[in-house]
Amino acid sequence: MAPKSNPPSCGSSHGPSSEEGDQKINQVLAGIRHKILVMSGKGGVGKSSVSAALALGLATKGYHIGLLDVDIHGPSLAGMMGVQGLLDLTPDQRVIPKPVNTHLKVVSMQSLMQNRDQAVIWRGPAKSGVIRQFVGDVQWGRIDFLVIDAPPGTGDEPLSVAQTIPEAQAVIVTTPQDVALADVRKSINFCRTIQLATLGLVENMGPFACPCCGKSISLFKSGGGQATAEQMEVPFLGSLPFDPNVVKVFDAGQPQRLQESATGFVAAMDRVIEKILKTLPT
Repeated sequence: MAPKSNPPSCGSSHGPSSEEGDQKINQVLAGIRHKILVMSGKGGVGKSSVSAALALGLATKGYHIGLLDVDIHGPSLAGMMGVQGLLDLTPDQRVIPKPVNTHLKVVSMQSLMQNRDQAVIWRGPAKSGVIRQFVGDVQWGRIDFLVIDAPPGTGDEPLSVAQTIPEAQAVIVTTPQDVALADVRKSINFCRTIQLATLGLVENMGPFACPCCGKSISLFKSGGGQATAEQMEVPFLGSLPFDPNVVKVFDAGQPQRLQESATGFVAAMDRVIEKILKTLPT
């Protein structure tokens, strides 16, 4: 997979056969202990922020993490994680992920495009092909977690991830309001239909402490995520408080500031991570 702005010629006579591609993917996946697919039923719920914070939190605990952005049309993680420039290749044409720190590296469609404002206009087969290449052609090495940030909804990208990485497990992100919760139920049913294991539901933009008086404030409502998780019989991993500093840190491409700038959010994410770690085999 070459780092250029044109779509890869997936399935062309110059590319690897499907069998060769499967072998490469299996070899890469053998070096990754856990694969987490972060999903949401709709846009605007902060799914990419949760993906980034999840990866950062796991890295802070000493795990080696790969963060993969498969949002083909709206990639954002490269900018959020402060990585710049196009991806480099090894002599044998393997993609080298961009390092964020010693424990975390990232691959994003953003880092494959000369012009970040260019629209990516691809049909399903091209998107499925590039996702397979993101897994099989990237030099992830031996890592503890691959956190995969999917676009919102239940379209080609999450389906392609589930087909390419059948042992992946989903973390589904929602916000407390009814319209988001209605869509997240579709995501849960999507996972069940394609037999994608679900680690649980995370409620983002939940209640937060007023900086002046300390009183709990709810932008939307509270308890919707937990009630939906109970109704749909999936684990509730926790509620993350709304914190504008999370947006500021990631907009500035300064993820290293998250720990000091959004302490309440980071503490809540730590509790989510502890629940995930207890669920996964050691």
